[in-house]
Amino acid sequence: MSNIDNLTGNASGAASEMYRLTQEQTDHIVKAVYEAGFNQRVTLARKAVEETGIGRLEDKILKNVIATRYVYQDIRDMQTVGILNEDEVNGIIEIARPIGPIFAVTPITNPTSTVLFKILIALKTRNPIIIYPHGAARNCSVEAARICYEAALSAGAPEHCIQWLKRASREEVIELMGHKRIALVLATGSVSLVRAAYSSGNPAIGVGPGNVPVYIGKTADVPFTVDQILYSKTFDYGTICASEQSVVVSRYNAKEVIEEFKRRKAWFLNEEEIKRLERIAFSVTNKVMNVEVIGKPAYVIARMAGIEVPEDTTVLIAPLGDKVGIESPLSLEILAPILAFYEVNSFREGIEMCRKINHHGGLGHTISIFSNDPVKIRYFAAELNAGRVLVNTPASQGALGGGYNKLQPSLTLACGAGGKNITTDNITARHLMNIQRIAFRRENRCIICDLDLYENESLTASVVEERCEERYKCM
Repeated sequence: MSNIDNLTGNASGAASEMYRLTQEQTDHIVKAVYEAGFNQRVTLARKAVEETGIGRLEDKILKNVIATRYVYQDIRDMQTVGILNEDEVNGIIEIARPIGPIFAVTPITNPTSTVLFKILIALKTRNPIIIYPHGAARNCSVEAARICYEAALSAGAPEHCIQWLKRASREEVIELMGHKRIALVLATGSVSLVRAAYSSGNPAIGVGPGNVPVYIGKTADVPFTVDQILYSKTFDYGTICASEQSVVVSRYNAKEVIEEFKRRKAWFLNEEEIKRLERIAFSVTNKVMNVEVIGKPAYVIARMAGIEVPEDTTVLIAPLGDKVGIESPLSLEILAPILAFYEVNSFREGIEMCRKINHHGGLGHTISIFSNDPVKIRYFAAELNAGRVLVNTPASQGALGGGYNKLQPSLTLACGAGGKNITTDNITARHLMNIQRIAFRRENRCIICDLDLYENESLTASVVEERCEERYKCM
């Protein structure tokens, strides 16, 4: 028997046992796993930074907090076992059922936090999970899974409720995605990997790229706005897919915005520096960001491109005129402290620029606006295709939810039909349940015109239809 058959067979056995768990037992397991993951947040963050060389320790710790405490507090009281709703008026009972074994792919950018998050929402819904980590984050991701597994077992979870595939060929990963025992593929990673998940033949929840534009309107509080954008874009050195990628600013306050960015140690690139950075930051041939710049400090990236900047540089900003697309690679998604910069003459022009950016890699994901005009905020949202429209909020932290707003805390941000996803939601436990509905017959109603015929008389279906035809002529 192959390793894949062993993994899926074990998961299937665990699924049968987890199906019998009560809500109380389920919640006891989830609490134990949350506490174990939260208590190891610093150790896991350190391991992630050391192994991948990506991001910043303090921010990796905060990501682990979001993935454990924020997520746990959000799902703690969620009912995931038994009767969810009993509608006596309409005669429908809704019952929560697990979906079965989940195959979860996790990324290099948020390795331990994504593992912790996916395990918590899987166990909350009584689903066993198999983790496949990014190869460059293998050890820290497996350590996160191991910590969760030991805590789950100690709390009464069945053996093999959490498994991991430490190494696998691309062919084996594809085989696992499409395996008959896998109920769902939960994929976070590259575009090609997510497409493979959707092509597997099994149900899949994946995410698309961000490439988030942020519009700064003329009513925005400029110092506050720049502070929030920098707080977001420097968070873990830009590795959240919802981090701002392009700044679109009204000409009414463009000068003030530029001065404020410079005061906050941003480096505005000249044309020659932009060309140098393009070669380092983005592969035009492969149409993807270069991995060498992902999650690195701004001054490190600049020096890779032969650009001398101070070590306290916060972000590298590239004024691109009106150029968007592959011919201007810095306008595309790059998970690093690099921002494209555009000035526009009007609100309408700002919307069109954001739309243009959005259509080059971020459709359906996230957009951001800083404005104090409620009418324009709503109009801006109505004009653009994004699952999350963040208002006066740092986009990275705002999109993850739970802190700056009441979006559900999540490390998997779906993009809807625009990003070829099934939903625009922040993925959480409720997406990992099947809802079974028991529907009771409604007596004495015509199935054609849906009218009560004889309220207090019990009739057979044939008599109902016969009388309805005579009385209402609906046939």
